[in-house]
This record gives sequence, structure tokens and C-alpha cells, in this order.
Amino acid sequence: MSLTKTYLKDLIYKVNGAAIEVHKNLGPGLLESVYHKCMKRELTIRNIEFESELIIPINYKGLDIEAELRCDLFVENILPVELKATDGINPVHEAQLLTYMKLLNAPEGLLINFNVTNIFKEGQKTFVNELYRDLPE
Repeated sequence: MSLTKTYLKDLIYKVNGAAIEVHKNLGPGLLESVYHKCMKRELTIRNIEFESELIIPINYKGLDIEAELRCDLFVENILPVELKATDGINPVHEAQLLTYMKLLNAPEGLLINFNVTNIFKEGQKTFVNELYRDLPE
């Protein structure tokens, strides 16, 4: 299947559905690591392929740098997902995801914060970059 905006929209819908299910069962207030484990389980139940704690490669002027940057979830080899359990999303969290998207050549990324009352309204934020613009519908 070729990568399209519609494919990414559907994938984000599925991942958000998994996050809503985890949040519905656990609620806010737990550690990020707990939500991470539960998201892995929920994605597996839903037959959504992912890598967990993917080490993001960095090449600086021909030198591979071992920076140990880790993307919480890399879904279907195209969607980086960063999980948080904080009082709020800070600009540094957004910058982190945007950088991961750039390094992974991903046109879209998803930031999910579980420490909210309503995860659908206030707990998820989708980001796009210049790669998204060039995708077919």
C-alpha cells in the first residue's frame, strides 16, 4: 500500500482509539511507563504493527552519533508516537516529536498525554511537517 494522507488519517484514528481505551481503563495519574506498556498491549490486541523504544539514528556530517534518542512508539514504520503523563504539554515535548519526525522521515506524528481528564479533547495532538504536504490524498 502506498502512503497517502488518508492512510495516515486512518492510522492516527486507530492509535487514538487505542489511547482512549487505555485511558478509559486506567484514568490519569500514573507513570508514563505504565501507559507505555498498556499502549503496547492495546496496539497488539488491535493488530497494529509498531516498534517500541526505537533508537533514532543520527548522522551528523557523515558520522553516526549514538545519542540514544528513543521514540516511544513507531507505528507501522511511519508514525512516531510520543507518550507523556504530565500536567501539560510543553514546547519542548512538541519540539522533541517534530525532531523525531524529521530524523525518521515521517510526515506526521502524534503526541499523547495521559494525565488529562478527557484524552480525546485535551490529551492528543497531531503534527505534520513538509513531507505531509507532498503526499497524495
